[in-house]
Amino acid sequence: MSDIVLFEHPLSSYAQKVKIALREKGVAFATRVPEGLGAPEADPALAALNPRLEVPILVAGEDRIFDSSIILEYIEERWPEPALLPANPGARAFARMTQEVCDSQYEAVNWGFAEILWFRRAEGEQARQIMATAAAQTRVLQAWLTDRLGQADWFGGDHFGWADVSVAAIVNRSVHYGLGPDAGSALARWHQRLIQRPSVAQTFAEFDAAALAMVEVGRAYVKSGRRREYRDHRLDWMMRSGGVDIVLDGLRNQTIRLSWPGQG
Repeated sequence: MSDIVLFEHPLSSYAQKVKIALREKGVAFATRVPEGLGAPEADPALAALNPRLEVPILVAGEDRIFDSSIILEYIEERWPEPALLPANPGARAFARMTQEVCDSQYEAVNWGFAEILWFRRAEGEQARQIMATAAAQTRVLQAWLTDRLGQADWFGGDHFGWADVSVAAIVNRSVHYGLGPDAGSALARWHQRLIQRPSVAQTFAEFDAAALAMVEVGRAYVKSGRRREYRDHRLDWMMRSGGVDIVLDGLRNQTIRLSWPGQG
């Protein structure tokens, strides 16, 4: 059994980012989905590894690392070949800025869309308005990414790298929602190249299998005592996208939790 263990959930865009990076590096690892993720009685091992009760968490020998961006830095430093970060400082900054927008703004839009699609936080006109807001903002974010990609095959130019790893799961989730980039666009062609990579294909297959289950269990999930985490950009997005009452109802009914330390 591998001494590298990734605590994850296949639906997590952050966990997918880490899995793609490890697979690109050829690093053998085992995965573990913590029991009771989002429940008050969460897996004690999860709390011991990350007080935020979030995945992914990478356990590598004596090292315990949480936060997907920090894990990605660790992977790059511990297994430097093949390199994901370019050598040029400006190009490295470009990759990290791309990652930051995907991890914050874009992930929050995807999250908000899923809260309606899978978890039925709203119905009727409110649901339509929130999903329309998410769709419009998805187009803005994809236009921004398309501009950064330009005419290159990859966000790093000729070579698949850090920015591609960071964008992969985020854009693929939009594709899954039917909000993918316009057919024939540079970003759509990039996605077609992306899904041919073995590291990505395996990771996205795991996502697809978990997503099929969520169609059936989404509503039951939030009625089972589990609480979805609304933090940072996610909370900000829902509050300004017509979902103030969703947040308040979720806190009242204990189907939503906020960031650690505090309301958990």
